[in-house]
Amino acid sequence: MKKRRIVIALGHDALGTTLPEQKKAAKEAAKAIVDFIQDDCQVVITHSNGPQVGMIHTAMAEFHRLYPEYTATPMSVCSAMSQGYIGYDLQNSIRTELLNRGIYKPVSTVLTQVTVDPYDDAFYAPTKIIGRVMDEKEAEAEEKKGNHVVKVENGYRRIVAAPKPMEIIELDAVNALLDADQIVIAAGGGGIPVLVQGNVLKGASAVIEKDLIAGALAKGVNAQQLVILTGVENVYLNYEKEDQTAISEMNCQQAQEYMDEGQFKEGTMRPKIETAIDFIGDSAIRSVLITKLDTCKKALSGQGGTVIKK
Repeated sequence: MKKRRIVIALGHDALGTTLPEQKKAAKEAAKAIVDFIQDDCQVVITHSNGPQVGMIHTAMAEFHRLYPEYTATPMSVCSAMSQGYIGYDLQNSIRTELLNRGIYKPVSTVLTQVTVDPYDDAFYAPTKIIGRVMDEKEAEAEEKKGNHVVKVENGYRRIVAAPKPMEIIELDAVNALLDADQIVIAAGGGGIPVLVQGNVLKGASAVIEKDLIAGALAKGVNAQQLVILTGVENVYLNYEKEDQTAISEMNCQQAQEYMDEGQFKEGTMRPKIETAIDFIGDSAIRSVLITKLDTCKKALSGQGGTVIKK
């Protein structure tokens, strides 16, 4: 019997912020992931990298400021670094958890590039804040380089575009590993955004929305389920209001209606619902589970979380 294929998207809350937090969080995430594997699923993991890529970008920018003879590090390289070190912690934690349960399966992190359209509207209106706080002089220097900055409470910070993902370059490699019944970590942090220039892939000064790439990856590996682990146990109506109500199950039409009513906020729950609707499409087989890490096992048995179906 063919195994069920699942994509698990780990949000910020499932990864922590600092290095010690990340190691601890990766161990907890591994337990939830191996629960799916024990349930005879083929698993692909993708993850957020918000705090991590910001930390890397800040560190590399500071290094360049102190040592100008060293070339500044492009955003795409910072994204690649974040994929590497988050993947390192995750794959080792998953491997340990598997062996502790008497299971042997290889775990691999695939450095994943994602093409974006150079004419995407997002490049003309960047919105994603990254990096350290700068003073006015430093901000002017950034703008002279062609970068965008925005004023914040205590200074200025750089902002980059968040274009829509087009093609996952290493998708064939991910599918080959899955076909060999291996566990794969891919498209971390939304993937490394690249522009196609003939036979060359050039890193783009951008970040890709993590929920969008999770949906694209789930489609690309022909998954039956997308599991989005976030900071809340359920999707809620009237979130953080007196009449807040948890949703245990809804169909795509209901999800769209709630979205049209303005129930889900931009940058938090709305992209997850948009991704769910797009991933499910007309399929009667595909589903999306939205919950948080520590209630994932309970949600697997139908006791928690929000399930979205056609």
